[in-house]
Amino acid sequence: MKRLICSAFGVAATVIGLAACTSAPTGPTVAVMPRAGKPFDVFQKEDQECKQYATSSTVDTSNAALKEGATSAAVGAALGAVAGAVIQGGNHQNVGTGAGVGLLGGAAMGAANAAGKQNQSQTQYNIAYQQCMYAKGNQVPSFPTQR
Repeated sequence: MKRLICSAFGVAATVIGLAACTSAPTGPTVAVMPRAGKPFDVFQKEDQECKQYATSSTVDTSNAALKEGATSAAVGAALGAVAGAVIQGGNHQNVGTGAGVGLLGGAAMGAANAAGKQNQSQTQYNIAYQQCMYAKGNQVPSFPTQR
């Protein structure tokens, strides 16, 4: 019974940990420079407008990432518990150990999947931000300067 309770606390801690790691993008991770001769206050205004545009253009995947992580952790714990019982020929003493090992493996897979979803969201944000800033005549890396 103690192991089952510990496993439940482990799942809860994993879910809380994944929730803390997943969030919508809060800003661009790319550098954009004002074109030559553009006043900095104008550039700052455009920057704010483009951040708002990028935020509205990006799908928030934090809930999907959290769900993915929790599901992977729970499935891993269940499979680990079954494996722990089967390996020992039905001995229930290793069910908790198997669940713990499965929880760790499931949590690791869930964290990797959650990170992938968050990277996808950040990429969408960056693209929308760069498009907006480029359309306003600013210098975006990898794009030729507009004339």
